[in-house]
Amino acid sequence: MKRFLMCLILSLSFAASGFAQQPVASAAATRQQVEKLFQVMHVREMVRKQMQALLGPMHQMIHQQFLKNQGKCKLPADFEAIMDKRMDKMFTGMPWDQMIQTMIPAYQKNLSGRDVDAAVSFYGSPAGQEFLRKLPVIMADSMQAMMPIMEKYEAEWEQGLKKDIARMIKQSGQTSCQAATGP
Repeated sequence: MKRFLMCLILSLSFAASGFAQQPVASAAATRQQVEKLFQVMHVREMVRKQMQALLGPMHQMIHQQFLKNQGKCKLPADFEAIMDKRMDKMFTGMPWDQMIQTMIPAYQKNLSGRDVDAAVSFYGSPAGQEFLRKLPVIMADSMQAMMPIMEKYEAEWEQGLKKDIARMIKQSGQTSCQAATGP
C-alpha cells in the first residue's frame, strides 16, 4: 500500500510539473475553488505552524547576533529575552487571514479550475493530508539545515560590502567614515 501511495504521489508530482508547463486550456479557477483548496490544504494552520517553526531559527539568529556583538557594545542582560518576545509578538500579530486572502488572485491567475479541482482531490486524499501534516516539520528541518549556509553567505556578503565601502571611501579621499562602514 505504501509503495502504491508513493507511486501515486510521484506520478502526480510528475504529471503536475508537466501539466503546469502547458498553456492553461480551461477556465481560470474561481475564488470559491481556491478557497476550497486552501481549506483542504489547511493553509491558515499550515502558515501558522511554519511561522512557529521558523521562530526557533530566528531566536537562534538573535542569540548569535547577541554573542557576536556582546563585546562591541553594551547590550542589556535581558536583550535576548526582549528580542525573542518582540519576534514572537511580530509573528502572532501578523494579519495572516488578510495575507492569505491576497494570495487567491495569484492562484486564480496561474491555475485553471481543473488544476485546482485536481489539487483539492489530491490534498483531500489520505496521502495528501499526510504530506500536509508533515510539511511544517520538513520545512523546519530544511530551514535548520540551510541556516549555516545562509549565515556563511551573509558573513561573506558583509565582508565584501565592507571592502567595497572602504575602497569607495579611499577613492573619495576621505580618511574615515565611521557611519558608512558600520560595526
